[in-house]
Amino acid sequence: MQAVDLEIFFNFRSPYCYLASKHMFDLLDEFHVNLVWLPLGGWSGRSPPERAKFKVPIARQDVGRFARRMGIPHNPPPKTTDPTRAGAVSLLAQDQGQLRPYVIEVMRAEWAEGQDIGDLDVLLAVAERAGLDRGAAEAAADDPARHEVLEANWRRAQERGIFGVPTFMVGEEIYWGQDRIDFVREHLTELRLARR
Repeated sequence: MQAVDLEIFFNFRSPYCYLASKHMFDLLDEFHVNLVWLPLGGWSGRSPPERAKFKVPIARQDVGRFARRMGIPHNPPPKTTDPTRAGAVSLLAQDQGQLRPYVIEVMRAEWAEGQDIGDLDVLLAVAERAGLDRGAAEAAADDPARHEVLEANWRRAQERGIFGVPTFMVGEEIYWGQDRIDFVREHLTELRLARR
């Protein structure tokens, strides 16, 4: 049976992507899917700065509630943290078959330990723990071609009407938010049953 594309738009600066990172990879284990990894950088897929200053305090309360329910730590990073380098290195991690451990480790360092993953030394230490070569990760972090992929991913998202992260797509079905993963699972189950 042909694999179904599961597209994931993801920004490492989003606390909701942190929550999603705890369960989204389960979909790869449960279903015959082809992961289409679409990381973003900067403010892409996030509330713009003028809105974020009002949203962040409420979002931190909200994410804290989810984290308590999930039994995971929640220690936000500095507000100045830039996710662009982390997104660029995630493309390297995907190429090397290390995407899952990389995403989990970056999100743990950032959202459980409160580290600034925009700091190159912090990011490289995390990348090494996830199994990546430090030199390759350093080259990838500021690689203009990889940064352009992040921008192209955001253009792709906007063309489809996507405005926030995490967003999951299966065909024309769009699921926005970490709390929609169960809906993605239900849809993939329906597709699997329909193909039998």
